[in-house]
Amino acid sequence: MTFPTTHIGHLELSRMLIGTNPFYGYSHFSRAKDTWLKRYFTPQRIYEVIEACARQGLNGVLSGAGTHFKTGLQPILEEVERTTGVHVVWIGTPAGRALEELLEEIRAAADQGVQICMPHQMYSDNMLVPNQGRLIGYEQAAQLIRDLGMVPGVSTHRPEAITTCDQAGYDVAAYIQPYNPIGFLCPLETDWVRRIISGTNKPVIVIKPLAAGRVLPPTGLNFCYSTIKPIDTVCVGMFSVEEVEEDVNLARSIISGAEARLQRTFSSGKQVHAGHEKA
Repeated sequence: MTFPTTHIGHLELSRMLIGTNPFYGYSHFSRAKDTWLKRYFTPQRIYEVIEACARQGLNGVLSGAGTHFKTGLQPILEEVERTTGVHVVWIGTPAGRALEELLEEIRAAADQGVQICMPHQMYSDNMLVPNQGRLIGYEQAAQLIRDLGMVPGVSTHRPEAITTCDQAGYDVAAYIQPYNPIGFLCPLETDWVRRIISGTNKPVIVIKPLAAGRVLPPTGLNFCYSTIKPIDTVCVGMFSVEEVEEDVNLARSIISGAEARLQRTFSSGKQVHAGHEKA
């Protein structure tokens, strides 16, 4: 199946990307949920979710990368391509507390097969100096990323990083920014984040669209797709093949302007409302 696409650099990517926080136990919810996720997501289950995404037309996965990221993602992506014929682009976010550490992680990311390399907010947000109009060390990082054959970008939780990098004229092909209707992990009000996303001519990868499970998919995906640019894309973490099918079909309907046909959830307390609908 196909899915609407955008471009980051020379690479064509689906406007929904595969999030990986659930795979590696980053629930943004509780320690108990982190522990359960780490136990639940075996390599086989990770493969099943990514394969289902690929069959639905999703061709990009966003995750950490580098020496500290030793989870065997690349063999899974290779097997998905072998079984589906879909090449899934790895968008990696290497981290580092200082420039030399970041450069080492960028080299490791290239060795791992990353194609789009976007320094993690751990580095970019700490090294951002808006009143000086610069992101310390980014120019060297971007040059190394290019030299290693990858596409450079910036991952941030600070929307002012987008305006700062744009004004500085840095070599940035895309940005990563949290965005959701309740402002989870957004340091500014959502209308300000929306303005900044709309104000850059670079594609933005929106993360946390469902606020790590605090927002229902129809609410979060409608909010994001209806307020971002046509060149932007949304990254969603999904727990199962069933969630893949539901979320992808919902996103495809929203983008096309068609009414989504979802099977609603029911509990005993909703039966009276269901009866009124039938009447």
